[in-house]
Amino acid sequence: MPSFDTVCEASMVDVKHAVENTTKEITTRFDFKGTPAAIELKDKEITLTGDADFQLSQIEDILRNKLTKRSVDVRFLDKGEVQKIGGDKVKQVIKVRNGIETELAKKIQRLIKDSKIKVQAAIQESKLRVTGAKRDDLQAAMALIKKDITEVPLSFDNFRD
Repeated sequence: MPSFDTVCEASMVDVKHAVENTTKEITTRFDFKGTPAAIELKDKEITLTGDADFQLSQIEDILRNKLTKRSVDVRFLDKGEVQKIGGDKVKQVIKVRNGIETELAKKIQRLIKDSKIKVQAAIQESKLRVTGAKRDDLQAAMALIKKDITEVPLSFDNFRD
């Protein structure tokens, strides 16, 4: 029975390279000289450190540009709150989304059921598997998901015929 998986995964290699390129640019830019401006990637969290909110926004802008150049959708980034870490330094943690949240998976599942396309959607941990009898039905389901779900960057993997 034909099937495909709907996933929400960023290429962590490209994210790592974008963070490294951002670090290089921070060290060479004149307006960041002598400041504690830094960016760091640990697991799936990017930590921005700087003197003020304005500096954090500049670092984030550089990061977004580098991610865009590497074809990583910036909707993968989930910004946290700006925290004061002593003195006049601030930091912000940005999480890189990986996997479809349960709430979104249920929304997609409901969307597919309501569309009356002859496919079934099953939630499997951080992805959503869609199965159907015909390949055309699966392609219609893909088109429906792409059209209606725009808040997160979804991709389709593991298409089996």
